[in-house]
Amino acid sequence: MLNCIMAQPNRIKKRRTTLTLPADSLMKAERIARARKVNLSTVISEALSEGLRVHAAANRGEEVLNAYRKAFSGFTDDELSILDGIILEPVKRG
Repeated sequence: MLNCIMAQPNRIKKRRTTLTLPADSLMKAERIARARKVNLSTVISEALSEGLRVHAAANRGEEVLNAYRKAFSGFTDDELSILDGIILEPVKRG
């Protein structure tokens, strides 16, 4: 459970809520909390924050890939090879 703290500007704002979690995930989080000697909310909060960070990074990666596909969608395979620096014909030597 997370408490709502609004009066102290240097502290992270928190809200109390009830979550339904898979039993095995909760047991793992409880073991981590005991091993680190912190409360369960700390472990759950850190795991959630990390998961959201990874999710945001994956979304940014997907956006970059889509932009790349859109930018290069009009090129033929040969043109893409040239853009990649691949020489398509043998170089003539004098």
